[in-house]
Amino acid sequence: MTRILSPVTPPAEKFTDAGKAVAQLIALYSQATEFLTEHFQKAMDNAVPDTRIRAFYPEIRFTTSSYAQVDSRLSFGHVSNPGTYAATITRPELFKNYLTQQIGLLIENHGQPVVIGVSDTPIPVHFAVANDTAVNIPQEGAADFTLRDVFDVPDLSTTNDDIVNGTYQPVDGVGALAPFTAQRVDYSLARLAHYTATDPDHFQCHVMFTNYQFYVTEFEQYARAMLRDPDSGYTSFVSTGDVEITDGDAPLPPSAKTPQMPTYHLKRANGSGITLVNIGVGPSNAKTATDHIAVLRPHAWVMVGHCAGLRNTQKLGDFVLAHAYLREDHVLDDDLPVWVPIPALAEIQIALEDAVEQVTQLEGYELKRIMRTGTVATIDNRNWELRDHSGPVQRLSQSRAVALDMESATIAANGYRFRVPYGTLLCVSDKPLHGELKLPGMASDFYKTQVARHLMIGIRAMELLRDMPLERIHSRKLRSFDETAFL
Repeated sequence: MTRILSPVTPPAEKFTDAGKAVAQLIALYSQATEFLTEHFQKAMDNAVPDTRIRAFYPEIRFTTSSYAQVDSRLSFGHVSNPGTYAATITRPELFKNYLTQQIGLLIENHGQPVVIGVSDTPIPVHFAVANDTAVNIPQEGAADFTLRDVFDVPDLSTTNDDIVNGTYQPVDGVGALAPFTAQRVDYSLARLAHYTATDPDHFQCHVMFTNYQFYVTEFEQYARAMLRDPDSGYTSFVSTGDVEITDGDAPLPPSAKTPQMPTYHLKRANGSGITLVNIGVGPSNAKTATDHIAVLRPHAWVMVGHCAGLRNTQKLGDFVLAHAYLREDHVLDDDLPVWVPIPALAEIQIALEDAVEQVTQLEGYELKRIMRTGTVATIDNRNWELRDHSGPVQRLSQSRAVALDMESATIAANGYRFRVPYGTLLCVSDKPLHGELKLPGMASDFYKTQVARHLMIGIRAMELLRDMPLERIHSRKLRSFDETAFL
């Protein structure tokens, strides 16, 4: 039997103070990752160990024997049935505020302690050394030994979305305490850094998605204006490549490599700023981005992009506030069947409509001149106009769709799946069914006049949501019968 070398860890300990519980999670995680990093570096320095090196994720465990009634106004922070629940934890320093809040609610609502200890889930060495820029994991065959013979590596067979998809089966009677396992979180944190070229630490609680680079330029200009205002509450702006400025007039050197999904962060001290992700075109990118950002547990995400207007009464530059989605993107069919309704969320809808009113200075019946509320159709074929129109157009008409794009329903559906409040406000950039195509000259004029206003509406909506109590945004509409205690 192969000998295993692991760090000596303290026994599991009960906590009734959320802050102290999180401090213990941080200590256990630091001990484990430092142990793995140290031994990995030694192995790479030609001191290959003759034992297996292994360290484990820390764990939160909670047990209650009561059906005690808790504050029903909250859709999270409690378990629905007696039993034992557990969650493996990674990067507790990154999730410190989130963990403190969620553990605190659990203790308060049930009057029971949480138990913090070491789990039986090994930490893959790739994730353990990820935060040490001086350490690189070699490709298979590049080292003098076989990596997986000595260290644990990522195991995709156990890295999945079973909990959020509602297909998770408790192991040994222990239920899930959080929506993601530590390995699933680590996997997404690594993917985020790759796709966005910014560290996950920079992501803010309010995320906007767009499908055009023009919005990025406007976002940077707004960010610079906020940094020049000492009363704005914003502290810095982060561009791709983790370039961070605190002065609104500071230069931003171009990134050495353009990532697949360029991402920018207008930060506040408590993480309540705004992140903008340019996901580009297509439902695959939309799913990829939201799959990974979801592990950061944002308070809301909103799509602000361009769409095809489907009604003759619409004009270029009009806004569409989605209140329903026709899902023909197909990328989520295996995770969230198309028969699952994706409801509009009142809190997000109101914030978006109020933002339109405030930015355009229009209200009531006058607002209807520039904004329609209706069904947004999302498809996976950008050149759908080139196919026989009878099928697609008939479905669009039967669904009462007013706009069509390639991302919005994917983002909303993944918000629903991951319990992240979502919304969509699109801007009509062409009307292909009515002879108004997105041609270069038309597009240029359109972008000049509309992008800045559209972006400002999205930003204002996020600021309105930031001022809203968390329990109002995270309503029961996104929670299933048997939910995890953690949001």
